[in-house]
Amino acid sequence: MTTLTMTGVSRVFGRGPAAVHAVDDVTLTFPRGGWTAVMGPSGSGKSTLLHCAAGLERVDTGRVLLGDTDITAAGDADLTALRRSRIGFVFQNFNLIGALSAEQNVALPLRLAGRRPSRRVVRATLDAVGLADRARHRPRELSGGQQQRVAIARAMVTRPEVLFADEPTGALDSTAARTVLDLMRAMADAGQSIVMVTHDPGAAARADAVVFLRDGRVVDRVAGADARQVADRLASWER
Repeated sequence: MTTLTMTGVSRVFGRGPAAVHAVDDVTLTFPRGGWTAVMGPSGSGKSTLLHCAAGLERVDTGRVLLGDTDITAAGDADLTALRRSRIGFVFQNFNLIGALSAEQNVALPLRLAGRRPSRRVVRATLDAVGLADRARHRPRELSGGQQQRVAIARAMVTRPEVLFADEPTGALDSTAARTVLDLMRAMADAGQSIVMVTHDPGAAARADAVVFLRDGRVVDRVAGADARQVADRLASWER
């Protein structure tokens, strides 16, 4: 079973000779309960692919299906509703609101969706990422790794069908990155679908499969590779 399907998806920026095909006729399926990493050289279209898959960017051609829902046919209001209920997103730089506590940041997606946050649910979500004792702390009182775990809890509180992560360990030291990756591994093992963009072969090797992009196109896909194998495969496409 698949959580997300991309068929013939293209995204072009600019026109004429200066046009950049950031995503070029990509067809991919992401399995339900699977963790897929997306890698490629700088400028290969990784983040644009992620944004198209999550409905943050409109595609120029092709279709994106979240379950049976055609994201590419959805209007702005429907896309907003999808992002607030069925899609979670984690960014490299956390994007927490500094004036809010950890539990208030986690509760925010529920409030934006017009739902009354349950303190029990919010606290349970923070507990799941190991931060129940930091519920009242504001972002400035938390380490980078703790802030990213709050960001993951915020993305997960609505129980999304798929979690998108754009370089989730890029701003973390190795210890904090390992903690975040351990958490994501546990989530995937529990059935959460994850699509993650990363430049780090070690992070990518924690996923179930790695998709490689070059010039906006899928050029390779491997499953069960270790960090050295991922690094070697990435280097072969950077030449």
